[in-house]
Order: sequence, then C-alpha cells, then structure tokens
Amino acid sequence: MLYFCAAYCLAVWPFAPDFASTANVRNVLSNVWPLLAVAVGQTVVLITGGIDLSVTSIIALASVTGAWVMSGTTGLLAGHPLAVAAGIPAMLAVGVLVGLLNGLAISRLNMPPFIVTLTAMMFFSGLAVWATHSQNIHNLPGTFVELGHGGVGPVSYALIITVVLAVLLHGLLTRTTWGRWIYAVGHSCRTSRVSGVPVGTTILLAYVISGACAVVGSILYTARLETGSPVMGQRILLDVIGAAVLGGTSLFGGRGKVLWTVFGVLFITLVDNSLNMLGLSYFKIVMAMGGVILMAALIDAARHRIASGR
Repeated sequence: MLYFCAAYCLAVWPFAPDFASTANVRNVLSNVWPLLAVAVGQTVVLITGGIDLSVTSIIALASVTGAWVMSGTTGLLAGHPLAVAAGIPAMLAVGVLVGLLNGLAISRLNMPPFIVTLTAMMFFSGLAVWATHSQNIHNLPGTFVELGHGGVGPVSYALIITVVLAVLLHGLLTRTTWGRWIYAVGHSCRTSRVSGVPVGTTILLAYVISGACAVVGSILYTARLETGSPVMGQRILLDVIGAAVLGGTSLFGGRGKVLWTVFGVLFITLVDNSLNMLGLSYFKIVMAMGGVILMAALIDAARHRIASGR
C-alpha cells in the first residue's frame, strides 16, 4: 500500500501540479492524524471479527460534551483555569461509555456488532443534535485550540498524540497476551473459548478502545475547527473503515496491523485530496472512494476464501 501511494502520487501529479506543493503536503498530513486516531481503534475491532459503526456519533457527542464544559461563553467552567483539564476527561468518558455499552451488548447479550453499533450511531448522533438544537458551540479555550494548530517546532501536537496512540496500540497487539487473544478471537471465537481465552472480556475491551480512539480523533478535529459540532465526523465513517480494509485488515477478523492502517489512511487521504484538487464534485468523490473501498473488500473476500480453502 505504501508503494501504491507513491505510484498514485506520481500518476496524479501531472494533472494537479500543486498536489506536491509544500502547502498541500501539510494539508494532507493535517487530515491524516485525526482520521488515523479513529482508524486504529476501528482496526482493533475489525481484528476481532466485529465492526464499530458508532465512531462518528462518538466523535460528535464527545465534541459537544467537551465544548459544553470548556466554552468561554456558555461552558460549565467558562473562564475557569481547569476548563481544559476537565473538558478532555469528559470527552474521553463519553467514548469509553459508548464503547462499554457496545461491548456489553455484543459480548454479554451475543447481539450482532453491526446492529448494535448501527443503533448506537443513530441514537447518539441524534442525541448530540437534539441536545444542542443543531447549533455549534464556539469560543473554546486557546490552550485547547492549540492542540489542533500548535506543535513543538515543526512537529504538530496532532502528530505527536496520534503517533503515541498508534505505537501504544501496536505494542498492545503485538507484545501482550491480550493482543494474542484479539487475533485468536478473530480467527475463531469457539476455538478461543475452548482454549481458555476470555472471549467476552477481550471483545468488550476492543470496543472500549475503539470508543477512546474515536474521542482522540474528536479532540483533534474539535481543536482544529475551534468549535464543538453535533455533526462532526458525520462523513468519515466510510474513510475510517475503508482505511483499515485498504491497509489489509480483514473484514472477516483475525488479520490486521496498526502499521497497515497507517498506510491505508494515507492512501484514503491522498485520494480525497487529489480528487478535490481535480475539481470533482462531492458526490463524484464519494462514488470514487466507494469504488476503491469496494475493490479492497472484494480482494479481502477472495483472499479469505482462498485461505479457508473454499
């Protein structure tokens, strides 16, 4: 996928000369970090053989929750020096709670992940819109906004936060017993249970992690846009799942890596950016992105059939 990204850039460059400009490279990278934060959490869930469609609703609900606490005009802690210190944990609590509810319904009640997370997406998206009356919340503290715009020298805070998150999850998946359980559950829940793997707890933790990662993405999006929005992240669900699948994570579970998702996110962002620079309408871009992701899903399905000998 990394080589494919390079080939794609070379193919597009003649048609969009500004594609390789310094300003556009910065723009691409600024779009990569929050999407990657959400996608690595989705990767963990996909490896278990599940899916989390609720990540976009978590992004929106966490965004308005943080703004409710931190806003300098209407916030609960407006003007208080601890507003940011309280706002970020409140956002994380939203993601962990939604992830916990998803995980409990799937692991304890044996409900299908698609139905559980689809219902959660609809409910919590609606809750965010209803609670704010479809209004954005502005005037966020400068120290919070700095997370989306500032950095240490040439290295942005968004890059640092996302890389730390990705490295942490990579370590959990490759260096811990829980990581081995994640892959085992994705290969076969029945075999894992017989082998003594705590399947329910493993799945539950995967959805909690996905919810927490969605909040990290929400923090970066909210800080960059300087507003709490009840519809934030509404259009990136296809990108989140597509990035993981394009990177090589299997929709059938048991296969995936954080590094693969990094490359998938980079490719998705490059395609989206280049199509915008070529002047395509939003609907044409969505059609093109859907076609690319469908191709990746078909390849994954063919690979799964070959591996299973069907």
